[in-house]
Amino acid sequence: MRKPNLASLAHANAKNAKAAKVLVPAKNLATLEAELAEIDDSLVENLEDTVLRLSDYLAAVDMVIKQTFDHRVWVKAEIRNLSSKGGHYYFELAEKDDDGKVVASCRGNLWRFKATRVLAKFERATGMALDRDLTVLLKVSAGFHAQYGFSLTIEDIDPSYTLGDLARQYAEMVDRLTGEGLIHINQQLPTPFDIEHVIVIAPEKAAGLGDFRADADRLARTGACQFHYYHATFQGNHAPMEIRQAIVSAQKQFYAIYHRLPDLLVIIRGGGAVGDLAYLNDYELAALVAEQPVPVWVGIGHERDKVILDEVAHTSFDTPSKVIAAITAHLTQLIAQVLSYQTQIKQATQRQLKTAEQQTTRQLNRVQSQTIGQLTALQKDSDFAWRSIQLSAQRQTKQAAQHIIEWQAQTKIAAYQQVVIARDNSTDYQRTIMQNVQQQVLQAQRDSQHLRDIILLHQPARVLKQGYAMLTTETGKQILTSSTQLNPDQTIKIILKDGQATACISHIENANTETIPTDDSPN
Repeated sequence: MRKPNLASLAHANAKNAKAAKVLVPAKNLATLEAELAEIDDSLVENLEDTVLRLSDYLAAVDMVIKQTFDHRVWVKAEIRNLSSKGGHYYFELAEKDDDGKVVASCRGNLWRFKATRVLAKFERATGMALDRDLTVLLKVSAGFHAQYGFSLTIEDIDPSYTLGDLARQYAEMVDRLTGEGLIHINQQLPTPFDIEHVIVIAPEKAAGLGDFRADADRLARTGACQFHYYHATFQGNHAPMEIRQAIVSAQKQFYAIYHRLPDLLVIIRGGGAVGDLAYLNDYELAALVAEQPVPVWVGIGHERDKVILDEVAHTSFDTPSKVIAAITAHLTQLIAQVLSYQTQIKQATQRQLKTAEQQTTRQLNRVQSQTIGQLTALQKDSDFAWRSIQLSAQRQTKQAAQHIIEWQAQTKIAAYQQVVIARDNSTDYQRTIMQNVQQQVLQAQRDSQHLRDIILLHQPARVLKQGYAMLTTETGKQILTSSTQLNPDQTIKIILKDGQATACISHIENANTETIPTDDSPN
């Protein structure tokens, strides 16, 4: 192989460039691929037998990219990440398929001398700052650097495309919520009769929250309503997730304390940049709000533009101040109704009391006239009844005395008979118990004599006198009763009736295994 000659390589590329037609932006991918193929064929002939340094090869790649893509095109991409340094903006761009999978990605650079103009134009048109997760239409030119690789240089950004994409996403979100039956589900909940407990989700230390609390604290001091505040950020990519977490946490904590649901859930945000509203257009957040078991009132701090929370909430207000005004109006109307009902009840009670007083006076007069005649008749009947009771009581007293005498005699006779029967039964039971005890004592004596004889027969000394021996370990601490306790070359102790001996095991035989030889036994 020959050493690469960059001068000849550049000359060859220049010659091929003159021979080739001037490239214009391709109308489609197929045309662009065909034009690149013509350049590739000419380069292959010049580079087949050339060994290049990496920097030389990348310089050639840079040359080809500049010659082929030396024009600006509009490219649609999603901003995956965005950072800035020294006035320059650095993008991570990507394209995703319908399943959300990244199918293409590269870096993009918006240099300082164009960044101010481009970003200012974008913010004026859209009302929002350029940020990640936005789909944008960029005017770019391709660039390649031997050290930093391929990247796109951003020349301009079309804000109208981003506005159209946000509107499309908003419409798709509304269609999805409608198709899933969530768009009006919270609006179908009845307005609470009394608003006693209200959960408030709002950015911490926001101006809108301060306006809300100015009136809410006055209501709380009167005891008419209690407000429970939870905070979350309402702008940035993490806003939907933090708001969802605040809603779920607030509901759980409230139920753990009060063992019931709150009367109202309020989501408020004060005035701010119009672009910040886009962060609240999140499907998961909208679905969670729609599925809340209590009415949700929102006051996002805008008058012209809508966010998806306005679509799914029970009631939507322009500002946080209007939300607390509606709560105050509801409680005021409720108090007015209660006072009206109280006046009506008081008037009806007074009428009924007056009517009842008149009826009571008439009935009292009628009762008094009737009572005088009835008392006279009752006095006569009472005297006659008293005499009759006295005579009847005397007869019943005499009869009761006779019955008592007869019952006493019968009771004495029955008691004597039962005493005799009990005495006979006691004598028989005592005799039976004595017989059983005597039999058990005799049996216990026989059993104890039998056990004593068995114990005497099995005494070790008696067994040894009959010609038996007892085996123990060498130390005498364990009695050996089975061949499984023996090992070849083991030393054991043999105890006889008149002495003891020490022996060494040479081999072992048992009924279940073969003979276990020792190391010294013949094979």
